[in-house]
Amino acid sequence: MGRFDGKVAVITGASRGIGRAAAQRIVDEGGKVVITARKPDPLAEAATDLGGPDTALGIAGKAHDADHRAEVIERTLATFGRVDILVNNTGINPVVGSVIDIDPAAMAKIYEVNVIAAASWAASVHQAWMKEHGGAIVNVSSLAGQHPAPGIGVYGTSKAALINLTQQLAYELAPAIRVNAVAPAVVKTDFATALVQSNEAEIATTYPLGRLGAPEDVAAAIAFLASDDASWITGQTLTLDGGRTLSAGVS
Repeated sequence: MGRFDGKVAVITGASRGIGRAAAQRIVDEGGKVVITARKPDPLAEAATDLGGPDTALGIAGKAHDADHRAEVIERTLATFGRVDILVNNTGINPVVGSVIDIDPAAMAKIYEVNVIAAASWAASVHQAWMKEHGGAIVNVSSLAGQHPAPGIGVYGTSKAALINLTQQLAYELAPAIRVNAVAPAVVKTDFATALVQSNEAEIATTYPLGRLGAPEDVAAAIAFLASDDASWITGQTLTLDGGRTLSAGVS
């Protein structure tokens, strides 16, 4: 018996990286997954690798698009009959620089995708299934949401908002629905390439465990928080940082 036998998870931003690894972990433990991402071809390839139509369904679209969310929920219920888990993994960081110099339109876009979309996905699964049947939501925040992060401050403030959203939803949706978050430090994904491509070995020396994170490290934590092993945990943010915050900084 796997921890996710009979369970269905919707995972946003899951064609690669952390979302893809989380989908694999849930499938490996008996679950079925509906994965989303913007680009259809990588998403279709990921769904095939996860086991194909009997196990995984890929639906392309933008996480902050209301019509896309409605399609995902409708097709999830039509295909698998339930939605027990939501993993809000989609996040963007299109700008680098100080918060004080940010273009307000760019800031609004980051918040739309990283915060408002997460709240909207939670509302959608709540209304469609979890309100009556219960479930678990896991939000993917960031260590930058817990500590200042030079150069990516707006991204960090959005992830701090996501942590607070996690707590608020946990309070509002208990006892039927548990809501938790993970806050990874630098993880070796395409998203973090600009941070590590030229000096990964040097950065790794600042982590007491001697390496950067892997998507599978985060996937394991997501799976724990989504499973019944965490049945008495809600409103919490699990920091995944290889010990990095035993010293200062997040990069």
